Amino acid sequence: MNQLFKRTKGDQVIWAVVIVLSFISLLAVYSSTGSLAYRMDKNSSYYLIKQLMVLGLGLLIIYWVHKVNYTKFARIAILLYLISLPLLIYTLFFGTTLNEGSRWIRLPVINVTFQTSDLAKLALFMFLARIMSVKQAVIKEWKKGFMPVLVPVLVTCALIAPANLSTALMLGFTCCILFFIGRVKVSHIALLAFAGLIGVVMLFTVSKITGFGRAATWEQRIHDFIGKDDENGKKKEDVYQVQQAKIAIANGGVTGRGPGNSQQRNFLPHPYSDFIYSIVIEEYGLIGGAALIVLYLLFLWRSILIFRRCPYAFGAFLAVGLSITLVFQAMLNMAVNVHLVPVTGLTLPLVSMGGSSIWFTSVAIGVILSVSRYVDEMEGKKKGVKDTETEKETTTKTKLAAA
Repeated sequence: MNQLFKRTKGDQVIWAVVIVLSFISLLAVYSSTGSLAYRMDKNSSYYLIKQLMVLGLGLLIIYWVHKVNYTKFARIAILLYLISLPLLIYTLFFGTTLNEGSRWIRLPVINVTFQTSDLAKLALFMFLARIMSVKQAVIKEWKKGFMPVLVPVLVTCALIAPANLSTALMLGFTCCILFFIGRVKVSHIALLAFAGLIGVVMLFTVSKITGFGRAATWEQRIHDFIGKDDENGKKKEDVYQVQQAKIAIANGGVTGRGPGNSQQRNFLPHPYSDFIYSIVIEEYGLIGGAALIVLYLLFLWRSILIFRRCPYAFGAFLAVGLSITLVFQAMLNMAVNVHLVPVTGLTLPLVSMGGSSIWFTSVAIGVILSVSRYVDEMEGKKKGVKDTETEKETTTKTKLAAA
């Protein structure tokens, strides 16, 4: 075990956060999949073992990726982004439809599905980090600086939005934050936000007229969220899943019902993915729910420290961009669970039951740790040089004094 810890480099706090989140995931998934295992005629520990294998492979992915020098990701960023675009187009028209949305591609032979938007997010931030690091001298100029980073964002979000609007909006918002950090003009960022708003309105209008897309689902979710009055003028009750999530949170109280004692896992739809945070609060209370928020914020804080310490723009943008999108997705999922925003299809990173989504998240975390490892090594070399110079000066002074 000590040898393994010696081999792991990078920010040790991030490593600790990842391990704690993985442990929480195992507890929450095992507790929330009892009814699913019964319906699917599986052993009660089937999904626990499956999640354990997924998380185990995820940790290995983090380890392998963090050993790679992050500068090599700049070389594959363009290729990865160009691969993601045709995959998004294919998913839009021929992807596997689950939960009313065509978001998945089923890989032949191994029969595994994955969301192409997960790959697109990773590819986009690598691509943006590369371009923004090169264009820093002209980033405030419209044609030379901003257009090269604007077009990839608009294209990617436009391809994701018809089937997965929440992910597209999250991606666009995160890119705006990254642009602000990257010294892009605020007026240009505001223009991007306005273009996104116009795009959403146009997408909704076209979907409403043609019937292609998910306009009806988006409209229904907005109505459910604001509690639109029914025909008799009475306040409409919450939709079933929101209602059950609120009951789970109310049952949890401050300290929770204890591990494995959730009642709403038998009634709440998708308690192991979209609404797993409600189960965490029911079993571990507001204290457990707050602790989970602190873990994600701690992850973001450590990533920001990496961003500030990294001497090169590419690594800095890579670390902060990937960490912001991961933490922002977690906050959106929690906001859905406590009914602060309309229902979306976003999962809780590293906690919700999953497969490919956890692995893509693991790649992103591995990249962040790769940047951290490089920064630590650079600072270690500088410190070693300073210590050597100090030792030489001390030796020289001692010899002079003796003479």
